Amino acid sequence: MRFKNLDLNLLAALDTLIRIRNVSRAAEEMFITQSAMSNALGRLRDYFDDPLLIQVGRSMELSPLAASLEQPVRDIIVRIEAAVVSTPSFSPEESNRSFSFIVSDYTVLTIMPAFLQRLEKLAPAIQIQFKPQQNYPHLLLERGEADLLIAPTVFCSTNHPMETLLEDRLCCVVDSDGPFSSGVMSQADFLSAGHVVMQPPNGGESFAQRAFDRVGIKLRIEVTTYFFSSLPLLVRGSRRVGLVQRSLAQVLVKLGGVRIVEPPFPLPALQQSLQWHSYRTRDPALSWIREQIHETVRAIAESGAVEGIDPAT
Repeated sequence: MRFKNLDLNLLAALDTLIRIRNVSRAAEEMFITQSAMSNALGRLRDYFDDPLLIQVGRSMELSPLAASLEQPVRDIIVRIEAAVVSTPSFSPEESNRSFSFIVSDYTVLTIMPAFLQRLEKLAPAIQIQFKPQQNYPHLLLERGEADLLIAPTVFCSTNHPMETLLEDRLCCVVDSDGPFSSGVMSQADFLSAGHVVMQPPNGGESFAQRAFDRVGIKLRIEVTTYFFSSLPLLVRGSRRVGLVQRSLAQVLVKLGGVRIVEPPFPLPALQQSLQWHSYRTRDPALSWIREQIHETVRAIAESGAVEGIDPAT
């Protein structure tokens, strides 16, 4: 099919080439030969009268025109994928669809085990793929590389729908035999102590860092790590303090060597939300998945299996 003399089959090739910037790897992703992808690139170059991909050393860079086409072409592909994947009805017990979630290890450890157990009973053939969070995590949604984002509300996009999922209070974790193991920490102790903080691997800040910045408190950071679940382990056997979500601390304190202490400052609770691309709002399968996540959080809170989680009302 052609539109203004452009073979629309080439749009998928253009989108893949722009994202990957490598002919052979783009061919692998599209399950075609390298020669076929090279031919598609040649036809695209002829149509746009532009090189699109430019060899710079051992890598390829986008031409200015290709860079300007990146978002519009991706938007078209996401629209098409949303229309093709979505079905007018959804039968969870028969579906074998795959869903990808952007989540932190905090969410994986506190919510996802119970969620997967629930799915195993209700939709045993459904496949779930977890993808790590990054700075500006909603960008993966906009590029169509994930179905659902679970993240602090403050880090979600205002351009797509979302639902509040839960609230979780922050707490301190300290060495169980250390100087703060009495269970009471003064503001002076907190400020003078060395801190272990989570810092996203590609930049940005954690919710805890953001909360302290807003109240004008400067932490004495001695160690940074790229995943939440390592914080309690990294304070064990030290005088350092880690600030984590209470539900996560409750899970990891069972490993031993650390205990929970209340922070000496009032801090806002972490609010987590579910977010999805606006094009997927009418997808009944994704609506069902969201409902099951909400039900999982409510069940966890009611059972008291993981303390600290308060479901959205």
